[in-house]
Amino acid sequence: MLSNQHPQRVMPTQEADERGVKAADWDQKTEHPSSPNTPLGSSSSRESTIEQSSEKNVQASPPQRPFASDPPLDESKPSAPSRAFLQRSQIYCSSQVSTNHADILLLWCCVISGLVDSTIYNAFGTFVSMQTGNTIFLGLGGATPDSTSKPYGWAKSFVSIACFCLGCIVFSHMTRLLGNLKRSTLVASFLSQTLIIFVATIVVQCGAVNGSLDSITDDIDWYAIIPIALLSFQSAGQIVGSRALNLSEIPTVVLTSMLHDIFTDRNLLARDNVKRNRRVLAFFAILIGAICGGFIGEETTRMQIPLWIAGALKLIITLAWAFWPEKQTSAV
Repeated sequence: MLSNQHPQRVMPTQEADERGVKAADWDQKTEHPSSPNTPLGSSSSRESTIEQSSEKNVQASPPQRPFASDPPLDESKPSAPSRAFLQRSQIYCSSQVSTNHADILLLWCCVISGLVDSTIYNAFGTFVSMQTGNTIFLGLGGATPDSTSKPYGWAKSFVSIACFCLGCIVFSHMTRLLGNLKRSTLVASFLSQTLIIFVATIVVQCGAVNGSLDSITDDIDWYAIIPIALLSFQSAGQIVGSRALNLSEIPTVVLTSMLHDIFTDRNLLARDNVKRNRRVLAFFAILIGAICGGFIGEETTRMQIPLWIAGALKLIITLAWAFWPEKQTSAV
């Protein structure tokens, strides 16, 4: 009886195995058809089919780059050295400059004032820095329009005074907003003055305004208002800078009050008097600039030559502020 029952339990398993093998062979044949001479269920057929499929997958798959799984670098963000450089630059520009020996740069501004004023007065009969003389010209033009040889000369003086006042407003507000002694403030102020001088010089150089000193005979050339306005506007930046540096004894554009302060100083004859020395040097700096402007104009008869020199000097001052020593703060 046991021998009769044992085949009944084994037969279904054998039949299932045979059906599973046949089904697997059929799937492989449909996916990878073999040659008609190869038996359907042979092991060599299965192995060759697997090798062919693996070779096809290897050929079809694209080559993988190394580190392909790494996230791409964001090139828009600066690298660590760049961020450090930007941070150092920001700290450097926002630092306060030292006022030690800053009077040297303001004395050169006095030379520029004398150079430009003598040139513009020689050409157009007005000033762009010394507004005391322009006030007198403005009053004479309104009071004696028929007896003066230049009845419209007051217009040039009026433009110069108005643009100088406008420059005082702009430069003073900019200085207060950005910080009096900040390096970036001084560089921005003097760089703008430099560019304005160059623009006025280019206007003359290109022929929009007659720059020949020996041929200017008209009472007023209305195009001459352009360089007068520009140069008067930038002159205000110098006196604002002297106030910001707390060096009011070198106003760079004023002589009357400076002479008063020199000769009313009770320590006029003292051996060590820094403010007196600065005022005296500022007076002679303006005088030397005026002499140089007159001499250059006489020799070249071209108004733009002294203006180019003035712009170059102002550019040197701007670069000096960019590299001027930093103000030292003592630790408490």
